[in-house]
Amino acid sequence: MSLIETLLANLDTLLLYVFALCAFVGAALMIVLRQPMRVALALISTMIFLGGIYGLLGVHFIAAFQVLIYVGAVMVFMVYVIMLLDVRDPAVRRRYSKFLLPGLAAFVLLVGTLIYAAWNALPAASRTAGSEGFGLQLFATTFLNAYWLHFELTSVLLLAAVVAAIAVIRAGGRRDG
Repeated sequence: MSLIETLLANLDTLLLYVFALCAFVGAALMIVLRQPMRVALALISTMIFLGGIYGLLGVHFIAAFQVLIYVGAVMVFMVYVIMLLDVRDPAVRRRYSKFLLPGLAAFVLLVGTLIYAAWNALPAASRTAGSEGFGLQLFATTFLNAYWLHFELTSVLLLAAVVAAIAVIRAGGRRDG
C-alpha cells in the first residue's frame, strides 16, 4: 500500500486532526490578538472548523447549526457591534482591564459547572456522538415544545448585552471628553 492509498484510507482521521489543529490555532489567535475585529475573525474560523469536526463525527445537524447559527448569525452580529463601537481608546481598556481576572475565573467556573451538569444529566448510552435514539425529529420536538422560552430569553440576553456595551462605551466617552 502506497502512502497516498494509506492517506486516502484514513482520510476521516486525517481531516479530523487537521480541523482540530486549525480550531486550536484559531482559539490561540483569539487569546493572542489584540484587535477586536481580528479576534472576531479568529472566532469565526474556529467555529467553522468545529462545524467540520461535528460533520466528521457524523452529527451533521449539529454541524449545520454550528455554521449557520454561530457563524452566520451570532458572529456577524458581533462583528457589526465591534465595528459600531470602535473601541480604540486606551483609557477605556485600562478602566475595564481590572475585571479581566475575575471575569476569567467566573467563566471557567461557569463552563465547568455546565459541563458537569450536562454530563450527569445525560444517560450513559447517549453520551456518544451520533448515538441511536437521537435525530432531527426528537431534537425539533424537544426544542420547540420544551425549550422555546430558553431560546427567546437567550436572544433577549444577547440584545441586552449589546445595549449595555453601547451604553458603557458612550458613558465612558462623555465622562472623559
